[in-house]
Amino acid sequence: MKRTTPLRAAAAALLLAVGLGGAHAGAAHATPAAAPPPASAGLLEAMNQDLGLTAPQAQERLRAEKAAAAVEQAARQTAGGAYGGSWFEPATGRLVVALTDRAEAVDVRALGADTRIVRHSAVALDRAKSRLDALHAPAGVAGWHVDPEANSVVVTVVRAERNAPAVRAFVEQARVKGPVTVAETAAAPRTYAAGTVGGDPYYTGNVRCSIGFSVHGGFVTAGHCGGAGAAVRGWDGSAMGTFQGSSFPGNDYAYVSIHSGWWTVPVVLGWGTVPDRLVRGSAEAPVGASICRSGSTTRWHCGTVLAKNETVNYSQGAVHQMTKTSVCAEGGDSGGAFISGDQAQGVTSGGWGNCSSGGETWFQPVNEILGRYGLTLHTA
Repeated sequence: MKRTTPLRAAAAALLLAVGLGGAHAGAAHATPAAAPPPASAGLLEAMNQDLGLTAPQAQERLRAEKAAAAVEQAARQTAGGAYGGSWFEPATGRLVVALTDRAEAVDVRALGADTRIVRHSAVALDRAKSRLDALHAPAGVAGWHVDPEANSVVVTVVRAERNAPAVRAFVEQARVKGPVTVAETAAAPRTYAAGTVGGDPYYTGNVRCSIGFSVHGGFVTAGHCGGAGAAVRGWDGSAMGTFQGSSFPGNDYAYVSIHSGWWTVPVVLGWGTVPDRLVRGSAEAPVGASICRSGSTTRWHCGTVLAKNETVNYSQGAVHQMTKTSVCAEGGDSGGAFISGDQAQGVTSGGWGNCSSGGETWFQPVNEILGRYGLTLHTA
């Protein structure tokens, strides 16, 4: 960062107050702290507004989701080839693990998870999805993902296009590739880049996008915001950095290195809705978990994780390994941070709808970006 606004000053003060200074701790796959600080009043208010949870319910939800994330890793290892995927169940506050072999159920339940017996393993479903990835999808197909709860690959079609010949033909091809179910959505996904407007963005040419997460040497963001070598201007219009790597479509991620005079901090802006959030790691939240997004247009909004490893069919081409959420977003939010508690999740890619009427938004998982460019997340 360069010049200081009150919001940025608050972020810096927050870091100094906890003794971080210019610390360079953290790793690409950092684990959550053993005893995280309690949720702020602002975060609880956001979860009340977007998820309808009271403060005690939100506190318990966050605690349960943190426990479920830890159980998910252990359950995957314990189940081995019988693992069929997993999801967080808000009604019980527990992780549900799908298994193809009843013999593994006792050991998995001993970890603190519930179990469900299914026909297809996660490996088999991922292979089926990969076969769909090789197909060319028409515009009326919004995307496809593995749904562990349905134990199938879900192909999502735009409701108004569901009977179009090209859409029907794609669905027929998909069903030949493996277990497939069809869902409908209100609109096709689009990316969230936008023309130059005010706010707290970064700019490439006449495009405004949002910073994702600080890494040592720069930040990660969405690939559709700029190509490798493109110059970046900061929120104040001054030279900020350069796109060192960018991928879109296929992926939707990028790495921007920053110039001298700017620096990185492990913070996600709360925009006054919630206090700025410290980033303490990048442990992946399970399907069903609550998640929040920060962007330069619509600022701070929350929702839940709906699906993982989804292929999203934008007009520019398909993007793979995306995570689908119920969080809203609008133009200019592209590249912005998705965070669950204090754990970085990913950078905003695109979606449908808006923050007045609602919608769905996808993000590219941050750990994939860190691994692709050999980056280290800047954590508190």
